[in-house]
Amino acid sequence: MLTIADLREFGADVDEALVRCMNNEDFYLLLVGKALDDMKLSQLEEQINEKDYDAAFETAHTLKGMLTNLSLTPISDPVCRITELLRAKTDTDYSSLMTEAKTQFARLRNI
Repeated sequence: MLTIADLREFGADVDEALVRCMNNEDFYLLLVGKALDDMKLSQLEEQINEKDYDAAFETAHTLKGMLTNLSLTPISDPVCRITELLRAKTDTDYSSLMTEAKTQFARLRNI
């Protein structure tokens, strides 16, 4: 079971996130669990691969909000960079950023 200590070790800014969750650790852990069940990262990768950048931007922006609010920084950092590239409609190779986000997501899921 995921703990606050696990999230700190992962690199999440737990203190910042707990402020958003009224210092309710159980609520925060529940939200992190729901984020780990979310499939938007896979959806984002598919949209990028299909070069559907408008849809990918919407998905990335949603992910950015969720991950940033939960202060899951190791995942939110690459997603934020992807979001800004998509906002600018940049046709580039997103694979390294996607790999970083997926690796960190998998790392958190495996804790």
